[in-house]
Amino acid sequence: MPEPSRSKELPVSLLTDPVMIEACQAGDFGRIFQLVKARAGIYPSMIARRCDLTPSRVGEVIAGRRQLLHMDVIERISDGLRIPGHMLGLARRSWETPPSLTVTPREPAEVPAPSAVEPLAVGLPGADVDSILALAAERDLSASTLDALHSSIADYWRRDDEHGGETLRPAVVGQLRYVVDLLKEQRPAPLRDGLHSIAAELARLTGWTYFDARQYNQARAYFTESLGLAKAIDDRQFMANVLACMSLQATYQDKPGDALALVTAAQDQARSAVGTTPRVLAMLAMREAFAHATLGNQGATHTAISEAHTHFGRISSGDPDPAWVAYFDEPKLIVDTGIAHGRLGEAALAEPLIADALRREHASNHRGRAFHAFWLARTQLQRGKLDEACHTAMDALAPAVAVSSQRVAGHLREFYEQLEPFRREPAAVAFESRLREVLPRQVSGSPRPSAHTAVRPGSHC
Repeated sequence: MPEPSRSKELPVSLLTDPVMIEACQAGDFGRIFQLVKARAGIYPSMIARRCDLTPSRVGEVIAGRRQLLHMDVIERISDGLRIPGHMLGLARRSWETPPSLTVTPREPAEVPAPSAVEPLAVGLPGADVDSILALAAERDLSASTLDALHSSIADYWRRDDEHGGETLRPAVVGQLRYVVDLLKEQRPAPLRDGLHSIAAELARLTGWTYFDARQYNQARAYFTESLGLAKAIDDRQFMANVLACMSLQATYQDKPGDALALVTAAQDQARSAVGTTPRVLAMLAMREAFAHATLGNQGATHTAISEAHTHFGRISSGDPDPAWVAYFDEPKLIVDTGIAHGRLGEAALAEPLIADALRREHASNHRGRAFHAFWLARTQLQRGKLDEACHTAMDALAPAVAVSSQRVAGHLREFYEQLEPFRREPAAVAFESRLREVLPRQVSGSPRPSAHTAVRPGSHC
C-alpha cells in the first residue's frame, strides 16, 4: 500500500527546536533520525529512501552502532530530509531559498570602486558576436586538427595532475562545446569518428574535474555524456574507461554496490572490444579490487588484486595502449594494491607498498603524491607509528597546497580526525601547528573526529 504523500519539508518547529539544532551541530544523526520520525512522521524506511541509504544502515545509526561522517552522505541527508545546509556545516543547498530572495536590512548604497577588469570586459565581444564570427570562420578540418586537439587533452591532464581541475574546467568545457559544434557539420567518417573520440575524452575530463571537486551530480552528467559519445563510435575500451571512472566515484559516495556493478560492466565492455590491452584489463581489475574492498570482501579483493598483477605482467612494449591508460604504470599498480589492502585494514601489507610507490612517483603529480602520502600516513597510524605518520602527513602538505582538489582536502581532514586520540602528543601537535599555518581552513572546518571514519581509495581516472 503506498504511503500517503507528505511535504518534503520538515516542520519549522522542528528545525528551530534547540534539541534538533544541538543534534545537527554535534552530528548526532541517530538523534536527528529519531526526531524526524517523532516530529515529522518520517519513518526509518522513508529516511533510507530519501537519503539513498540502506534501511539497515539507518537502523544501525539510530541504535548508535554506526556514525555517519562522509561529507557526501551528510549532503544526501541534508537534501533528502531538507535540513538546511548551515545546520549540518554545509554550504547552502541548491533547494534552499536563493540569497537574492532573503530579506536583509537596507544600507546606504555604495558607489562601486572602478575595476581594472571593466575596461577589458567592455572591449571584448559578447557571446552572440562570438557565435556569429564562428559561423563566418573557415573550418577546414584535417587530421592535423585532430592531432592538435589530442595534444591539448594530453596537456590538460598534465596540468590537472599538477594544479587540479578547478581553474582548468572553463577551458575544457569551452573546447568540448567547440568540438560538439564541429560534429554538427557533415564530415568524412574518419574525421567524424575522430571528433567523437575527442569529444568523449573532453567530456570525461570535465566529469573528472567535477568529481575531484566533489560535485558528484555534475560529474555523473558529464561521464554519462562521455559514455554516449564513445558508444556512438562503438569505442568499447573507452566506454570501459568511463564506467571505471563512475565506479570510482561510487566508492567515494559510499555506494559500493553501484561501484561493483559499474566496474563489472566496464570489464564486460573491455572483454568484448577488439584489441583490449593487458594494461587496460589490469587497471579495471584494480578498480574491481577497490569496489570489493569498499564492501569489505577480503577474498574477492585479493582475487581481483591477483588478476590485476597477472594482466600487468603480460604487458609488452608493442601493445597499442590507448593514451588514457598510460598513467597506469608499475608505481600506480603498486600504490593501488597498497590502498586496496589498506581499505581492508591490512595495514602491515599496505604500508611498504604505498611507501615504495611514493618514492617512485613523479614529483610533478602533486595530487597523486598528496593522496598517497596521506594513505601512507594512515597505514602508519594504524600500525601505531604515530611519529612516522605525522612526519609523512607533514610531507604531504606541500603537494596538497600546490593542487586545488576537494578530494585531497577530504583525505587530509580524515587523517586529521584520526589524530584525535593523540592531540597532545608532540608529533601530533607539530603536525597540527604546520597544518594551521599552511591550510587553516582544513582545521577550522573539519568534521567531528571519530574512530569510525571510513577510508576511500584515491586514484586518477
